[in-house]
Amino acid sequence: MALPKANRLKSRKDFQAVFREGIRRHGAYFTLRALKPSASKKSPLDTAPETTQLTNADPKHLDSTKFGISISTKVSKRAVVRNRIKRQITVALHQLLPKLSPGWRLVVVVKPTAAERECVSQQFLQELEQLLAQAEVLNGHS
Repeated sequence: MALPKANRLKSRKDFQAVFREGIRRHGAYFTLRALKPSASKKSPLDTAPETTQLTNADPKHLDSTKFGISISTKVSKRAVVRNRIKRQITVALHQLLPKLSPGWRLVVVVKPTAAERECVSQQFLQELEQLLAQAEVLNGHS
């Protein structure tokens, strides 16, 4: 079950922007990098009134939340293991998608501890939900 194309980070430029400007939240299995919608649209030449207009914009006009998954060979040398972890994360993100605020750009960085456990998709879901709440990406910030 893949994420919809509208919800995927694709370009290297998008990943670099999230890593450079985004906030970090750490968990046992993942590090979440999150870039707020207002920061993603802002350029250095923006003035204050334009920025306030963007933050007060209707959520329907914001882009959908976009995700990227970064998993290194440090997690596992075997591609089969890395791909299984990515699929489990994708399923967890798909379940959380309706709860998310629009416009965010997020990168989930997988830690090597994720490969040490077998079939922990429920734990992945709980940790992702916790990290998204800490980053205030979830609607209602539960």
